[in-house]
Amino acid sequence: MRLTALSKLLLFVIGLALVATAVYRFGPSLWRPGGSTAGPGAAPGGPAPAAAGSRSVPRLRLHGSNTIGRDLAPALIEKFLVREGATGIRRVPGAEDEVAVEGRLPGESDPVVVEIAAHGSGTAFEDLAGGTADIGMSSRRIKPDEKVRLAALGDMTSPAAEHVLGLDGVAIVLSRSSPLESLTLDQIRDLFSGRITDWAALGGSAGPVELYARDDRSGTFDTFKSLVLRDAPLAAGAKRFEDGRKLSSEVAANPRAIGFVGLAYVGDAKALKVSEAGSVPYRPTVFTVRTEDYLLSRRLYLYVPPASTNPWAGKFVQFALSDEGQAVVDAVGFVGQSLLDPVQEAAPTLPSRVPPEYERLTRQATRLPLVFRFETGSDRLDNKSLRDIGRLLESLSQPANRGRRVILFGFADSVGGAEANRRLSEARAAAVAGELRSEGVDPEAATGFGSALPVAGNETEEGKARNRRVEVWLK
Repeated sequence: MRLTALSKLLLFVIGLALVATAVYRFGPSLWRPGGSTAGPGAAPGGPAPAAAGSRSVPRLRLHGSNTIGRDLAPALIEKFLVREGATGIRRVPGAEDEVAVEGRLPGESDPVVVEIAAHGSGTAFEDLAGGTADIGMSSRRIKPDEKVRLAALGDMTSPAAEHVLGLDGVAIVLSRSSPLESLTLDQIRDLFSGRITDWAALGGSAGPVELYARDDRSGTFDTFKSLVLRDAPLAAGAKRFEDGRKLSSEVAANPRAIGFVGLAYVGDAKALKVSEAGSVPYRPTVFTVRTEDYLLSRRLYLYVPPASTNPWAGKFVQFALSDEGQAVVDAVGFVGQSLLDPVQEAAPTLPSRVPPEYERLTRQATRLPLVFRFETGSDRLDNKSLRDIGRLLESLSQPANRGRRVILFGFADSVGGAEANRRLSEARAAAVAGELRSEGVDPEAATGFGSALPVAGNETEEGKARNRRVEVWLK
């Protein structure tokens, strides 16, 4: 059958209408935040997809940790855009765990859009590798295999790439009706691996233990596996949660439940003290998390490839690490690193037995909520500590601290002989002292106490790393 010209025109119009309908109905899902046609190895800061709710190309893309991306990243972006002169700032929800923050900059007709996709710490490095993210958000440090995968973008553990945004604590939570106040890491491991299944084994009322855990994509779960479970698998019957707030709320309402969440999500539940063999039990507080003395404290990271060509990435990171940005970290419920606003709570009480020289030097002195730590097996400061030198100097320049004297105490893990550990701990204190002297601050004392006063057990690499430290006191 031959079609007339009019029939052909009618079919063409109908076809256009069908295409338009499909784009209208399904188009938004093709451009969700985090989606891209960029292939593996695409340069960070290159072409990006449009953000949810906006026709503008995102100026900046943050992907990764749900812990950071849920509330903290949007709050930081909002303050950052204000700093850049933007007005009319708003959040535009996208798919689950995705949001765009947008505003209008002077002289620009289109809104500036920042895309946040918070699908877990692992996706930070996947999306950096795929070129679909400018900044990776992670509630754990980059893994060796991830560093190798991203090697083409530069050294992702260099000071230029790896930035500690703030601190958090993985709190072990129970209902407030539970009589338990403290557990050891071994007991927590036995609970969550299924070896202990009844509360009677821990001195509580008889009844089955109900386990609540974060999901596999969560950086909180990665940290919990590394610090608590280690090689033990999570019990098969554990109830899994993507949302830390929901987990905590359900634990608070269930006297038989136990779970773990980030410090900001404890809510109405009770956070337990945690200890390890030979260490003092600490409850997660701002002070113990900031000093990382609490065994389940962790760092929150931002990763920016050194090869990045997006100037907004560097500008945002510098803002986030500033005192103004760290105030946002505190306000959202995490632990900021600024020393300009002193922590209101007192330092934990000293153990009953301390080295006599330590007791003498700390008499009438105040401990700062700051600890310097080092690269493994060396006296080189890690990336966070390099920035903390500047924070300490800024704090010492404040009127309240002028004239106060700095005291530094170095410590080591228990590997090796006592004399070797004492020398290494003194070398670490001397390294910090040298950094301060180069800036015009001469500590009154910088001494080492070897493996004394461990804040963690020395049976694991994580525990040994925590014990290799330098405390800061003011007199």
